[in-house]
Amino acid sequence: MADTEKNLEARQWFAKAYECQMQGDLDEAISMYKRSIELNPTAEAHTFLGWTYSFLGKYEEAILECKKAIEIDPEFGNPWNDIGAYLIELSRDDEAIFYLEKAITAKRYENVCFPHYNLSRIYLKKEMLQKAASELKKALEANPDYLLAKEALGNIESQLQ
Repeated sequence: MADTEKNLEARQWFAKAYECQMQGDLDEAISMYKRSIELNPTAEAHTFLGWTYSFLGKYEEAILECKKAIEIDPEFGNPWNDIGAYLIELSRDDEAIFYLEKAITAKRYENVCFPHYNLSRIYLKKEMLQKAASELKKALEANPDYLLAKEALGNIESQLQ
């Protein structure tokens, strides 16, 4: 099979996997993401496979997939942020900071509001309210409609008064 055909088939498997994931058929999504990766391993496919594992609470597997994504494309911000979020779920906050900061500076990342929000979660746990508020403001600069960040900032500002 020519590379172009393999890449097209891989994209088709990826699209089907995403559809299954959004419908809650996670086992089928995992199978399809793996098929996509067999044909053409992309940072996106590994990241989304990791995301699917996270839905099942399999954070270590999710982190491994995101690390594979980073090996393929270190400028893709999603896996950096996702690792940070998974580490937060595993109560490994200090380790998460590195990954979230890498997500913020990644050249290929449209949702920089997410790592800022995730950093705010860490600083809030550490009772560093000013730093948490600063990260939330940055999240809202990146996405003024980010409701979770708006709510969290409002809560912090009421505590600071």
